[in-house]
Amino acid sequence: MFFDKRAVIAMHAQELEAWEGLLAGLSIAQITTPSLPNGWSVKDTVAHLAAWQQRTVARLEAALDDRAPRFPRWPVELGDEESDEAVDRANAWLLETNRDRLWPDVHGAWREGYLRFLELLRAVPESEMRADGKVPWVAEYELLDGQAGSYDYHHARHRGTLEAWIREHARAAQPR
Repeated sequence: MFFDKRAVIAMHAQELEAWEGLLAGLSIAQITTPSLPNGWSVKDTVAHLAAWQQRTVARLEAALDDRAPRFPRWPVELGDEESDEAVDRANAWLLETNRDRLWPDVHGAWREGYLRFLELLRAVPESEMRADGKVPWVAEYELLDGQAGSYDYHHARHRGTLEAWIREHARAAQPR
């Protein structure tokens, strides 16, 4: 699928607004209680998104600086990032690492990272995000399409889960 840079930026800017709207409507108890279908809290989910977002930011910084990405150091070896086993190990480590962090810290890191991501997305020329651009470490996909995929896979999927949870809990809280 072909994406242009403006569409991807708009998509991600709208996603940030959607998340902020959802989060603003939740109490601290709703945010910190592990009651989502996967056993995570909303805070756990946002911390998860913030951590993976660091890898996306590293890719965009690398494209802008014409170098290989410098990913955050995690004690979990990802190996082939597409491997479900490696991603599951990383996600388990991220969950444990962030479990005791305070919500304002988690939210602040996620928001700051998202704004940095949007800044970099705007800064990297679209031509460099294409297959014939100068990003040699992106072999199997275009960097721009990867940013669109990041939206589909991470933010929209997790937001959809959260929206369903909110709808279900709103129904359960209504008087009968």
